[in-house]
Amino acid sequence: MSPEKRPRVPRGLKQDGAALWSYGFRPFFLGGAIWAAVAMALWIGALARGLPLDGDLGASLWHAHEMVFGFAPAVLAGFLLTAIPNWTGSLPVSGRPLILLVAIWAAGRLAMAGAGIIGLPLAVLADAAFLPALLAIASREIIAGRKWNDLKVLAGCAAVMAGNLGFHAAVLAGGEPSAWLRAAVSGYVLLVLIIGGRIIPSFTRNWLKQRGADRMPAAYDRFDKGFIAWSALALASWTIAPEAPATMLAALAAAGLNAARLARWRGLAVRSEGLLVVLHAAYGFVPLGFLAIAAAGAGLLLPASALHVLTVGVIATMMLAVMTRATRGHTGRALTASRLTGAAYLCLFAAALARPLADLTGVMGLMEASGALWIAAFGLFIAEHAGMLVGVRRQPRVAVS
Repeated sequence: MSPEKRPRVPRGLKQDGAALWSYGFRPFFLGGAIWAAVAMALWIGALARGLPLDGDLGASLWHAHEMVFGFAPAVLAGFLLTAIPNWTGSLPVSGRPLILLVAIWAAGRLAMAGAGIIGLPLAVLADAAFLPALLAIASREIIAGRKWNDLKVLAGCAAVMAGNLGFHAAVLAGGEPSAWLRAAVSGYVLLVLIIGGRIIPSFTRNWLKQRGADRMPAAYDRFDKGFIAWSALALASWTIAPEAPATMLAALAAAGLNAARLARWRGLAVRSEGLLVVLHAAYGFVPLGFLAIAAAGAGLLLPASALHVLTVGVIATMMLAVMTRATRGHTGRALTASRLTGAAYLCLFAAALARPLADLTGVMGLMEASGALWIAAFGLFIAEHAGMLVGVRRQPRVAVS
């Protein structure tokens, strides 16, 4: 079929109406950050005051679902709808199609929050629509652009979608959805391994070149492919059998390999720029996450704490790093971190570490502090970046993805 006859997703850089709907990162980064803070506050309210927002899920499962399948997919959508046009040379999805996609995501959040009122089956139907729609759009754009090497990104997206559907199926059948939750988390971590392995050394190299440095980050090579392949194997083993000795050994090896991979990217050389340091620090949670998997398998750490190292340390921290950089770059701001942005990063680092430290030390209040730090991190992002996301671009867009 010729390009002219190929069915197309309506798209194009929207020039009229609100700037919010001109690019995917704008509504999804803003909506994701708002929901990150609101969902955490609702979960705390459910625990402390018995707020009835979970229906048949229970507060803990609702919280886990809305972090992994509510907040995180919004940020993933904002990134993909902004990065894929850069990869393929196509125009971004904007205007009415973007509004519709955001509405599907928002309907899922409202439905899951009101599951106790409308019933879980109806809430599941509303929630399950978003990720297939996002995957369909991303697949179509990458295939139409013939960017075959980028198809591997869709594997992580598919794992997240399958995890959400499996999570719902298990809950509706009265089963345990933990394996599906681990599958989705593994999908996100895989995306960090793939996309992070692309953008971290690239951004670092560009920054160092501008300053006349001689030594550059290692280029992507067969070692990176091996690191990713082994990490994917370790994640698959953790998904299926988190307490198996083979999983612990695979996770320990993956921790060492990813620490070695990170060391090849010259993170210390960019320590003066927060927007770059946070990317290296976020990837630094990858080996920590694999160590936490091994520790949980050996009974040294609660499984929930190991999960938090991955979800907060790896996934959320990398997402916040990308959100701040992409927002500034695509709205014409200088690519440098402000004090407020630095404070948001530090809050999220502390939130990621507080949960496992609560297990290891038994110090009271650390779990509650983790939730408060999470809200603070995304609250600071909203305070600084909301105006950028809803306002017009200052100058021609700088490609940052």
